[in-house]
Amino acid sequence: MDQPFNEAGLEPDAATPLVLALPKGRILKELGPMLARTGIVPAADFHDENSRRLRFETSNPSLDVVRVRSFDVATFVAFGAAQIGICGADVLMEHDYPEIYAPLDLGIGRCRVSVAEPVEVAGRADRKRLSRVAVATKYPNIARQHFARQGIQAEVVHLNGAMELAPALGLSNLIVDLVQTGSTLKANGLVETEVIAPVTSRLIVNRTALKTRPEAIGAWLARFRAALEAA
Repeated sequence: MDQPFNEAGLEPDAATPLVLALPKGRILKELGPMLARTGIVPAADFHDENSRRLRFETSNPSLDVVRVRSFDVATFVAFGAAQIGICGADVLMEHDYPEIYAPLDLGIGRCRVSVAEPVEVAGRADRKRLSRVAVATKYPNIARQHFARQGIQAEVVHLNGAMELAPALGLSNLIVDLVQTGSTLKANGLVETEVIAPVTSRLIVNRTALKTRPEAIGAWLARFRAALEAA
């Protein structure tokens, strides 16, 4: 059966705006200048935190943007709900979706995934002699893989926030979390003891969408590359 066409004579996919998934919060603020250089100007209420809308048209009719939790960007792109997205390398490491292609390091949102422990015990235990350790984190896969490489079984306490409280309240021995300046760790009696991986934000693409709409997605990739070079 032939593929149906719409009134404009285009295949439905070609006529539908691409969707760019953007993370809420700190990274979104850092993205502002880069979005401007790529020619992406979202609707006026996009930057209004009180707006109830989550999907917004842009100055380019071929592109809409959605505003979602940073951890959800990769899921939206992996399952094809968004064809393009921007998220941290930590999210990509945690999910490891084979459906995602990450062609560009945008160099923003710099931080690191690290291990942190209470100051009073940091460095005292010989990790090589441990067989298991309790870890509070929102990165269960990263944590398990990291400690498995050291021959240690990580018993993960999965939290979505306030990891810094876990050791003091007896939930865990240590935490695995994002660290930028270390000030939150210090304020809660913790110290960074290992860096698992540096993190920056990446432009990501759904692999199937790249095959089915190569010209449209390729054009946006080129715009982001040019914006990086102009920075």
